[in-house]
Amino acid sequence: MVGFVSTFLGDCRFINHPHSLRRLFHYKPGNKHVSMQCSRTFSGLTDLLFNRRNVDELPNTNRKRLRPGQISPPRPVPEQIQRPPYVKSRKPPGIGSGSEVHDKKGIEKMRASGRLAAQVLQYAGTLVKPGIMTDEIDQAVHQMIIDNGAYPSPLGYGGFPKSVCTSINECICHGIPDSRPLEDGDIINIDVTVYLNGYHGDTSAMFFAGTVDEEAKNLVQVTKECLDKAISICAPGVEFNKIGKTIHDLADKHRYGVVQQFVGHGVGRAFHSDPVILHYRNNDRGRMILNQTFTIEPMLTIGSIDGVIWGDDWTVVTDDGSLSAQFEHTILITADGAEILTQC
Repeated sequence: MVGFVSTFLGDCRFINHPHSLRRLFHYKPGNKHVSMQCSRTFSGLTDLLFNRRNVDELPNTNRKRLRPGQISPPRPVPEQIQRPPYVKSRKPPGIGSGSEVHDKKGIEKMRASGRLAAQVLQYAGTLVKPGIMTDEIDQAVHQMIIDNGAYPSPLGYGGFPKSVCTSINECICHGIPDSRPLEDGDIINIDVTVYLNGYHGDTSAMFFAGTVDEEAKNLVQVTKECLDKAISICAPGVEFNKIGKTIHDLADKHRYGVVQQFVGHGVGRAFHSDPVILHYRNNDRGRMILNQTFTIEPMLTIGSIDGVIWGDDWTVVTDDGSLSAQFEHTILITADGAEILTQC
């Protein structure tokens, strides 16, 4: 899940220091301020007026703007399943300090959580079709996770009410599953994170509902290529800024925008920790460490890279209604490169 700036807490990024994740993630309930610089803050009234100005019909397409549906209550988790510390604290989740670097036992646990996350995501993708509600996807994801003795990491994270993120069409990230049925031609990102034996595995992918047009298919394909190419350059000692340059160069080649409000992040015992993974060109000089785990999760758009957050304090959509796509893997830095932990 993306770090706000990670893709999850709606970890809002108000930059000053490029190396301190704690300064990048400022979670304040009710805060709709998600832009990085020259940001726009929406009160409830401003948000309402803004949405009224944006009519349902989008120019040059038959697609309508995304609108929220009804959200069902959070789903129960059996008491015997281990919960992440933030679930019971009732406080905004903290950000893990330091990088997630593991010993042999920790690596095996990361592999197990990553493998389960990948299996859940693969299953969720088979459910995508016109007419299914994203709440039904949440139900299926939730059940599969708890059936495997794990906890759905998003549930209760900073108040997030569901067990998976479902981001449709112009939704950049953090979409809350609801009663809206998928429509023919929709694209959807499903973002799964599981907490198994004390370790998080985090992954997401795009899926097509019915017949999708070439414009959407191309965006999705290039976004996947950006992730794959970024992973291919990872190895001990490589500067993290190489990730951003690799992604941004490929996106530029295809004339797509790269979202800068949300980032990848360290992941393991903590849901979000150092390092911050920027998906755009930057001057961060931090370097990858052997046995370190983190996510790479580029978000590309056809139009504007700026996001507007809905009144639910989570759902982030492109401000011009243009399509957005994202892919994510959790990776482990190995002696000769990187191992993708979130694949079946």
